[in-house]
Amino acid sequence: MKKFEDSYRHKGLRKKLVDNIRSKGITDERVLHAIDTIPRHFFLDSAFEDKAYEDKAFPIAEGQTISQPYTVAYQSQLLEIKPFEKVLEIGTGSAYQASVLAEMGVQVYTIERQKKLFDQNRRFKYLDKYRNIKFFYGDGYEGLPTYAPFDKILITAAAPEIPSKLIKQLKPGGLMVIPVGTGDVQRMMRITKQPSGSMKEEVFDNFSFVPMIGGKKD
Repeated sequence: MKKFEDSYRHKGLRKKLVDNIRSKGITDERVLHAIDTIPRHFFLDSAFEDKAYEDKAFPIAEGQTISQPYTVAYQSQLLEIKPFEKVLEIGTGSAYQASVLAEMGVQVYTIERQKKLFDQNRRFKYLDKYRNIKFFYGDGYEGLPTYAPFDKILITAAAPEIPSKLIKQLKPGGLMVIPVGTGDVQRMMRITKQPSGSMKEEVFDNFSFVPMIGGKKD
């Protein structure tokens, strides 16, 4: 059983991480506060604990990664989160991104296709504090039509194109943030669903994500 200790040293390293992210252009203080609050080292294997507050991605189970903190902050800022919104996250992974959103006061519905990762998160005691996260094992391309519509949708894997089924689950006026592309580098995009049903597309910086894969994996 992993012991959870958040020492003064950890908190000091988090503050340096937040200062670093702020210097790279993140201005949403609620995003920065969430990253300052959440012990990222809890989400990593103990072998990486000393590196947990470097602004880097690290491997987790099933060939996946915990995203670079700057990337988490960047996507979260683009979502323009407001308290009490319903947010669908595609790709739970380590659940660090979901925790950042939950810390910002939204209701998070997060889908993971890897059964091993889903089960790990269900056993992860730290996440018990976030009653506003609902975990689902399923195919991210299908979304969660039963719980739609959503105010915001966040996709944490590289999609070859914008998934039409997820657009349908977005409220009019809602935002989707998604890295789009099939190569090693993708463009971060923000899609706004207009009241007419048409899409407004904005293109932002380049990032590198693991690919978004359909179906479920036991």
